[in-house]
Amino acid sequence: MTLTYILLVTFAGGLASVTIAAMLTVGLLSRIVKHLVSLSTGVLLSTALLHVLPEAFESGADPHNLFLALLGGLMFFFLLEKAELYRHTHHHEGDGHHHHHHFDQEQAGRGGLSVLVGDSIHNFCDGIIIAAAFLADHHLGWVTAMAIVAHEIPQEVGDYIVLLNAGFTRKKALFFNAVSGMAAVVGGLVGYYVVGPWQQLFPYLLVAASSSFVYVSVADLIPQLQRRLPWKDTVLQLLWLGVGIVFVLIVVGGKHAH
Repeated sequence: MTLTYILLVTFAGGLASVTIAAMLTVGLLSRIVKHLVSLSTGVLLSTALLHVLPEAFESGADPHNLFLALLGGLMFFFLLEKAELYRHTHHHEGDGHHHHHHFDQEQAGRGGLSVLVGDSIHNFCDGIIIAAAFLADHHLGWVTAMAIVAHEIPQEVGDYIVLLNAGFTRKKALFFNAVSGMAAVVGGLVGYYVVGPWQQLFPYLLVAASSSFVYVSVADLIPQLQRRLPWKDTVLQLLWLGVGIVFVLIVVGGKHAH
């Protein structure tokens, strides 16, 4: 059943963002992405700090080694992003950030290749993280998958808008986004068959998952939220952030109640 869960979650996560993009207009997507960014910030940070990291430290592994793995994970994702292989594109023309004309063409790069390659690597890493979480504990797997999907939706929607504005047709942008999303399924399979036999690595993989969540939140999402906004937009931003945190608190509280 564990492999079934991994395949189901990784496949559904990649499909969800494509389905949302296909159903809604670009104008509406541009308006909702900023709320989804606030929501995913709350979900990612609270999942990492209140659930995944505590699970890793309760495993009995050496705390010093776990903190070293956390530092290494943060540096790893920093270097990946430096190489433009770990992208989280929520930025696009018309998102309220006053980007210059042709910004989306620059974001997409030649033919949109950098967006698609970066997303595929990002999704592959997410698949491995989901597999490791399910192998450690099914409940942890579902919570980790929830956090990843919460972030994947605004990321993939942002990429979709960038590709459209860079000249891709709607069908082509949706198709390539779907192909990129399926890299998570491949990552899930690799995680299950390659990482699965090495159970002593699970606490370190959970820390790696947390480093990914914390890095994306602090390096990409929170800077987007730190802008001067009308008070109504600020209240909405805080509200969506709080919804993400409260949701994870309820889920984590439910687990500890057992």
